[in-house]
Amino acid sequence: MEIELQLVKLKDIFEGYIDTGVEGVEGYNGLLDIRPPYQREFIYDSKQQEAVIDSVIKGFPLGIFYWSKVHDENGTFLRYEVLDGQQRTLSLMKYMNGDFSVNYRNFHNLTTDEQEVIKEYEILVYVCDGTESEKLKWFSRINIAGEVLRKQELLNAVYAGSFVSDARKYFSKPSAPAKDKAGAYMSGQLLRQDYLEQVLKWISEGEVEEYLAEHQHDPDASHLWNYFNYVMTWAQTLFPVDRNELKSVEWGYLYNEFKDERYSVSELEEEVKSLMLDDDVTKKSGIYPYVLTHDERYLNIRSFSPQMKRETYERQNGICANCGEHFAFSKMEADHITPWSQGGKTNAENCQMLCRDCNRRKSAS
Repeated sequence: MEIELQLVKLKDIFEGYIDTGVEGVEGYNGLLDIRPPYQREFIYDSKQQEAVIDSVIKGFPLGIFYWSKVHDENGTFLRYEVLDGQQRTLSLMKYMNGDFSVNYRNFHNLTTDEQEVIKEYEILVYVCDGTESEKLKWFSRINIAGEVLRKQELLNAVYAGSFVSDARKYFSKPSAPAKDKAGAYMSGQLLRQDYLEQVLKWISEGEVEEYLAEHQHDPDASHLWNYFNYVMTWAQTLFPVDRNELKSVEWGYLYNEFKDERYSVSELEEEVKSLMLDDDVTKKSGIYPYVLTHDERYLNIRSFSPQMKRETYERQNGICANCGEHFAFSKMEADHITPWSQGGKTNAENCQMLCRDCNRRKSAS
């Protein structure tokens, strides 16, 4: 890979600046693709934007920018792409375009000499030229200053293509329909790829990179969107009562395993409500997978307090309630006399101390 250093003035980048929304953003008289398909959306907040503009006005360095060269199939240079520095570049272009103000002053409100300071400001750009895989690997290893790239944002870069570009329309754009479809059943930030990351985990059973590699050049992501709709419709049908805990459930994994089972919605709700009222259930979001699997590990059943354990140990004189042998306190564990699943509570009356071996054998039986 070849890398060269350039100094580029902001006024030159602003020449031909245009933001077409879904289609992308370009500048530098059409020679710079500011938001390539693999790049994330604009996520800087007002304070971050103002900090960028303030740095330029005061002549402070903005750090290094990275561009890559794009060629046609014959190797002829076409344009540059912003490899890193998109958020800073967009902040500058938006300000010069009059999209926001700093200290109540838009760019056009500045005096001519103040405008010139911004126009003549030079950014330091490393331009790389190499194969597509070389550039994308480099992108994934750049030490990003400011807003750190999340894992899915890096994966979007490494597996850039028609599939990721189309998937972002459903799951990552400001107007993406995924958030409305999910409603109360998912949480996260569209622009930071949270929804896309989640649905990819579900459909791939956690093998996201393998899935992206397989589908990188699919013409669209319609099958991913269809899968997401099936998952959300299934979850909303089985659990229609709105509760905050719904947002923390891995619905896709449950759908993959139980989508062909038949359930009574009213019976599921009755069990969910009962468990929500149970003080021994400390992880309420685990209720939803529990009522489908009846695996108590989802619930984090409340443990006996250290005081309960000590008092029970003393009452038993250090004797294991199962094998009758004496053990040090540190070698014993608290156990429900009547299991929680059979209505036993986590209180002193239902506590017994067993040696570790006995407790393990009971848990396994």
